[in-house]
Amino acid sequence: MSKIYITTAIPYVNGTPHIGHSIDYLLADVFYRYHIKLGDEVRFQSGTDEHGNKVFSKAKDSGMDVRDYAKQNSQKFKEFISILEVKPTDFIRTTDEDHERRCQEIWKKLEKHIYKSSYEGWYCEGCENFVTQKERDENNGICPDHQKAYQKLSEENYYLRISDFKDKIIDAIESGKLPVLPDFRRREMLELLKDAPDVSISRPAKSLSWGVPVPNDDSQVMYVWIDALSNYITVLGYPDNDISDYWPATAQFVGKDILRFHTIIWPAMLLGLGLPLPKTICSHGHILSNGQKMSKSLGNVVDPVEVINKHGIEAFRYYFLRHIDTFVDSDFTWDKFEGAYNNELANDLGNLVQRLATLASKNNIVIELNQNKSIKKDKEYNELMHSFEFSKAFNYVWEKVQQINKDIDEKKPWELAKSGTKEEVFDCLNTLINDLLYANALLEPFLPGTAEKITEIFALNKKIIPPKTPLFPKSF
Repeated sequence: MSKIYITTAIPYVNGTPHIGHSIDYLLADVFYRYHIKLGDEVRFQSGTDEHGNKVFSKAKDSGMDVRDYAKQNSQKFKEFISILEVKPTDFIRTTDEDHERRCQEIWKKLEKHIYKSSYEGWYCEGCENFVTQKERDENNGICPDHQKAYQKLSEENYYLRISDFKDKIIDAIESGKLPVLPDFRRREMLELLKDAPDVSISRPAKSLSWGVPVPNDDSQVMYVWIDALSNYITVLGYPDNDISDYWPATAQFVGKDILRFHTIIWPAMLLGLGLPLPKTICSHGHILSNGQKMSKSLGNVVDPVEVINKHGIEAFRYYFLRHIDTFVDSDFTWDKFEGAYNNELANDLGNLVQRLATLASKNNIVIELNQNKSIKKDKEYNELMHSFEFSKAFNYVWEKVQQINKDIDEKKPWELAKSGTKEEVFDCLNTLINDLLYANALLEPFLPGTAEKITEIFALNKKIIPPKTPLFPKSF
């Protein structure tokens, strides 16, 4: 048994949960459930990022006290995680008193790598990020993610001396000591690191009042990224407690848009604290809608809760874990979603379960479990899961489901029941059901609700009763 620690990026509470957040949670949840199934002891973090100007501005626009606003929206994310049937062991809010105090202790531990200096340059409030003149020019003065002009700022801030750590971070990534997935993102980050400047880690309190105060300097407030990134270790109790049982994290799941912060600022912080770097940083792409980036102005935003309410969480998990590539941008359309539901979930799996349960019931089959099959022995499946190739692992499992359908059509157990012996009928159906139960075990991290139902239908040592309604009724 191993001790595993899995993290997700914590979203800002200036908005409601969207389809992009679901990918972060689902990928981490698959990895969590997989390791639980292997018998490992797992901690799984999630939470909300509640400081910064964006949150303060939204609260003001809403006519709410900022703390009440942050609490209300944090609860929305907790509820969304629950709707996805994702079950983190830890949920942190960056407004938690313990987190804020621990952030200040972290700042003090980093002080020899921190200096104060004046800054004049460009800033994006949407990203909560300063950009270089080069980056500003390449984007023609407009943030590509938020479609707003960069602000020109002139202020005095504290800086983290990235130059103290740059060579070590580059070496860690190049040598594989800090794996960054996928590989093309790893190469992008190495290019960024070559020119990475020292990073502003505070803002004047007059410009940013909603945040964690800098220790011994009330005129400055911690830059939101220092506050947010610290959550991965403060939730474990750092620096009050020894966190070596779970740190370094086994896997940190982040979107491609915030990967730079996790491969520059975060490793620098960890090195400055004398803590080991994460074992893997796994970056996923964005979800497109009809081939375009989702945008309110284009009217193509997909509401995840709407999808779940219409078609159920298992259909949602199926599409977004199998048909959305783990690493690259992937497309969602209602036609694709409904085609996957009807032709794959309902037909390949739902119909398979119904056929086998009906045949087993008619022939009074009580299953004898094949003890030779084990997840731990499935080399290809485990390699895909350990390399975070979840969409490929899902495809691997689905090929097994499709193969069982082919085997039924070839073996024709309904004909064997008319002409064969009871032993022949039993052997045929018992083999097919064991194959299904094995595929179901591999499927469990992806579709836990479906896997539970299939296990109940084909429970050992009892008569099999076909479900009264299909697992996935065709309703579109």
